[in-house]
Amino acid sequence: MVKLFVCATNVETAKVNIFAGKDIGVEHVLASLCLPLMMQAVEVNGEHYWDGSFIGNPAIFPLHYNCQARDVIMVHITPANRPGVPTTSPAIMNRMQEISFNTSLIREMRMIDYLNRLVDEDKGGGTKRRLVHLMEAEDLIRDLSWSSRLNGDWDFLISLYNIGRERADKWLKANFDRLGVEATVDLHAKYF
Repeated sequence: MVKLFVCATNVETAKVNIFAGKDIGVEHVLASLCLPLMMQAVEVNGEHYWDGSFIGNPAIFPLHYNCQARDVIMVHITPANRPGVPTTSPAIMNRMQEISFNTSLIREMRMIDYLNRLVDEDKGGGTKRRLVHLMEAEDLIRDLSWSSRLNGDWDFLISLYNIGRERADKWLKANFDRLGVEATVDLHAKYF
């Protein structure tokens, strides 16, 4: 059974809201990707939301509480590493947003690393070890301009789709046999 979780940031409370399952509609998806400097907050059931990346990028805790699978496969699309110091206003704003969006991911990965270490030391209290996997294309995404987020050109979207498929196929060929067995990313090395 496939489970879907979409997160959005409540503008008034700064809390994450997780929308789940077949109740997810267009408004939930729009809320989860609403960039506040580019669009108005999206209203869902009388509450207003911005992009979920402010609080969870992605939010991993719903998987911990609602799924039996040990594996977490992340598709990371926001560059964490960007050589050079931005000097123009757009470049500075872009980098601020990238850092902001990566902060929650780094925090959750550090917590999973900590919990995995407790499990390894038989101090996990029934917690199961999480096997984290990471698909990324930072080398390509990093080269896209900040304005590419607003690019709805069909050819551009198809090229992103093709890049994603190519990277996913390559990752699966290299790592499929490791699913359910071991993690394919060293959380401590990547996030500390």
